[in-house]
Amino acid sequence: MSEQPPYLRIADELRQRIAEHVWEPGDRLPSRAQIGQECGVGENVVRRAQELLISQGVLEGRAGSGTYVAEPRERVRVVRSSAREQPSGSPFRQDMKALRLQSDWESRTDAKVPAPAEIATRLGIAEGEPCVRTTYEFLADGKPVQLSTSWEPYAVTGRTLVVLPEGGPHAGAGVVNRMAEIGVTISHAVEQPEPRHATAEEASLLGIQKAALVTHIRRTYYSDDGRPVETADIVVPAAHCEIVYEIPINR
Repeated sequence: MSEQPPYLRIADELRQRIAEHVWEPGDRLPSRAQIGQECGVGENVVRRAQELLISQGVLEGRAGSGTYVAEPRERVRVVRSSAREQPSGSPFRQDMKALRLQSDWESRTDAKVPAPAEIATRLGIAEGEPCVRTTYEFLADGKPVQLSTSWEPYAVTGRTLVVLPEGGPHAGAGVVNRMAEIGVTISHAVEQPEPRHATAEEASLLGIQKAALVTHIRRTYYSDDGRPVETADIVVPAAHCEIVYEIPINR
């Protein structure tokens, strides 16, 4: 039988200390150098052990602050369904209400941002054409659980009351309802989920380690004439959220 890798042994040691209440939820762990010295391993071994426990939700990393014992967190259920954005607006708010969690989000919109090559391809427009870009940080009980960056062609919403997704009389109404206000009917959405590791920026915003797993969903909304009218990159931390797809059955 092969010997257990050192980082797994250290992960078990850290997990045991938490179970024995040596460290309580919210406590900051000693430095990697100190833990390594106590356990007879190098700092890189401790780092790998901590990254594993962060990906499992046992620890959490805080940019510029250190590594902490994670507070007990209910795993958030994120439901993906074509039927959930009508007529009540935000599907995220519905999910959080079902879990009895307080929902909120922070957003920033930039108008007339040139479309990068990949976004232009997804929207069926020329690279560099102006888009409205909105970045979101979704919160459950004040803790970040989802990130999203949305792109809409300025040619579709420009000079209308819905040009700003989180501004004006239809702020926060969701893509389907906002587009309906300008006579654009959304017929369907296409989503492509894939696992990957969080970037440094995503990890900092979500309070997870860079090595932690996330689910990256590329979503595009299409109008009834087949035109892409919005595309988004949605990032969900695997340790804190489970993604469930509801498939409506038409009879």
